[in-house]
Amino acid sequence: MNAIWTIAGKEFKDALRNRWILAATALLALLALSLAFVGTAPVGSVRASMMQVTVISLASLSVFLVPLIALMLSYDTIVGDIERGSMLLLMTYPVSRWQLIFGKFLGHSFILSLATIVGYGSAGVLIAASAESTSAQDWAAFAGLIGSTVLLGSAFISLGYLLSVVVKERATAIGLAVAVWLFFVLLYDMAVLGILVVDQGETLKADLVNLLLLFNPADSFRLLNLTGFDSTAALSGMSSIAGRAILPPWFALAALNAWIMIPFTISGFLFSRREL
Repeated sequence: MNAIWTIAGKEFKDALRNRWILAATALLALLALSLAFVGTAPVGSVRASMMQVTVISLASLSVFLVPLIALMLSYDTIVGDIERGSMLLLMTYPVSRWQLIFGKFLGHSFILSLATIVGYGSAGVLIAASAESTSAQDWAAFAGLIGSTVLLGSAFISLGYLLSVVVKERATAIGLAVAVWLFFVLLYDMAVLGILVVDQGETLKADLVNLLLLFNPADSFRLLNLTGFDSTAALSGMSSIAGRAILPPWFALAALNAWIMIPFTISGFLFSRREL
């Protein structure tokens, strides 16, 4: 375990030197604060708390930003070290390939988790201080947003590792990373919507649609945050969907965890057999 934590610490220090943590934290905090204070107009009209409005807005926009940050952080983790020749140097130390890739994954996950917790958390404190009242359910929804955002980022870090292990050049890895981001954030939902329009409800029933959404980590994240709490579900217009949902919210939570573990396990297996 000492080797794993040493590698994770190295990745964290590299992110500090490259200003990755500072940039990601500032960006997420600015996003949260902007959405909170620009979106105060609906608060007065529907009597929703500022925290609820912020959770819904961040749940929609984090899907676009956090996966992109995660993929840019992880796409060249393996292939980049191989191209630079530093991977062979790392392999001279008494550390296995599984320890190496797991340590790197922990380091990158901690970087994105810290940026999310500090960025969104600091914005949440300022929102609560400026709001007239904040209920326990509002804080629970906001905490759920932060936790699920950490899981979403870790899932796309895991996908970035898989790309980095499979390809042989960094240029290919970054191209595939952008393609993966486009597929899960935009194209997958467009394809499902197109199929639903063509099918007209003849073949695709509600339970099958729910299952299809679990095959996309971005959709699992949306479902968890927009239907997991009654207050946010009502404000987002998803209350009827939440009431008719075949699958409970913890299925979305399990799907996010599966999107972390499965790609990473495949990455570790392929890396253990790859020629350096």
